[in-house]
Amino acid sequence: MTPRSASEIAAATPADRDRWVDTLRVGSLLVVVLGHWLMVAITPDGQITNALAVVPALQPLTWLLQVMPLFFLVGGVAHAHTLESLERRRPQARGRYAAFFRARAARLLRPTLAFLAVWVALGVVADLSGLTSRPGDAGRLARDALVMVPQLLWFVGIYLGACAFAPLMRDLHRRWGLGVVLALVALACLVDVVRFGGGPELVGNLNFALVWLALHQLGFAWRDGLLTTARGWLMVVVGFGAMGLAVAWGPYPVSMVGLPGEAVSNMAPPTAALLAQGIGICGLAVVLRPAMARVLARPRVWRVVVSAAPFAMTAFLWHLTALMAVLLGLRAVGLEQPAIGSWAWWLSRPLLFAVLAVVTAVLVAVFVRFDQGRRTADDGIVEGRPWVDPVAAVSAGVLFFGILVVSIVGVDVLGNRPVFFLVGDVVPAAGFAVLALGLLLLRGTRPRHQPLPLT
Repeated sequence: MTPRSASEIAAATPADRDRWVDTLRVGSLLVVVLGHWLMVAITPDGQITNALAVVPALQPLTWLLQVMPLFFLVGGVAHAHTLESLERRRPQARGRYAAFFRARAARLLRPTLAFLAVWVALGVVADLSGLTSRPGDAGRLARDALVMVPQLLWFVGIYLGACAFAPLMRDLHRRWGLGVVLALVALACLVDVVRFGGGPELVGNLNFALVWLALHQLGFAWRDGLLTTARGWLMVVVGFGAMGLAVAWGPYPVSMVGLPGEAVSNMAPPTAALLAQGIGICGLAVVLRPAMARVLARPRVWRVVVSAAPFAMTAFLWHLTALMAVLLGLRAVGLEQPAIGSWAWWLSRPLLFAVLAVVTAVLVAVFVRFDQGRRTADDGIVEGRPWVDPVAAVSAGVLFFGILVVSIVGVDVLGNRPVFFLVGDVVPAAGFAVLALGLLLLRGTRPRHQPLPLT
């Protein structure tokens, strides 16, 4: 029977489990959800906008509310644990990479593909009904929603890329330790020097890998006990200090999230300023670790984390859908939102958040099944097929680009309006074609005989 009481859950938790890591994972996704609910708004003339762009004084909040670096930090911890477990159970190297990536990709892609299926269907209905071609606010909002809501999948694509590199980066960590982090930081700063020093803008895209891999690499150091409290304080001081200097004297905006209309974004591509902020907030997590370990040792507190964990990813995927449904519903019945930043706007946020929580909970109840994979009696390593690891690596690259294209150009496959991606215009159908190819390649790495489910 599944433990239900706080004491039973605490007793079932292994003594060596890092409860603070689990809390950071759940908490970072919750902060992202609440941040989006606070920021995204629809103007009276039917434009989807960002409250931070309307009220610039709110932008410094992102110095603490930009918590995606924490998710990559705890991802590194989790990947280190998984790789170590895989090495113990399967000492032979052949097929190990494919098994690792296939499992991580399945964990991410099951809920993501369910999300995309629903939004593609919504786009088809909007096109066939003539909504997306309708002049005025309604048509524009429909077209914008089909691009804006799937943008949250950028995180899935980048995180999948971090998964693909995890075995290699773990090996580098074992040899060079924190030196790998320092090298990635130096390279990311060099990319910005070239980019903002008159070099090609395209070079900045290298930081999609360098910045997020540097933060992911910190997870390996956390796992191995290298991030002591003293080093955590150093990360806080150096990280936030460097971010402050970069914002004050460099070409970087104040906001650590992307805003509409800004000439430079700290997120796309990520900048050295965002990397500094990420190091600072990861350092804060290190500093708080001893105190939070004591707090999380309390059964009732730990029960809250354990209860929320299975739903966090599903809530992340569907919270913007809930937001658009509620905002468009309010608009349809003639209830306009108060002016952004006004007292009425602030006072209405708790009520809006409560409604959004209910709608999101309904969506989570429907779709959480796609975020729950089967436990198996084997890790699925394929014997005697030496090509599966290279094919898995290729599938990782294809899936990475496929998800990123879809996150940028949207899901309106019938309208198929082109959107700029990297070097030119791309239509949504092309993004889905790349994604399908990646899935086909990944499927080819599966074992011939699937392991039996555990009973």
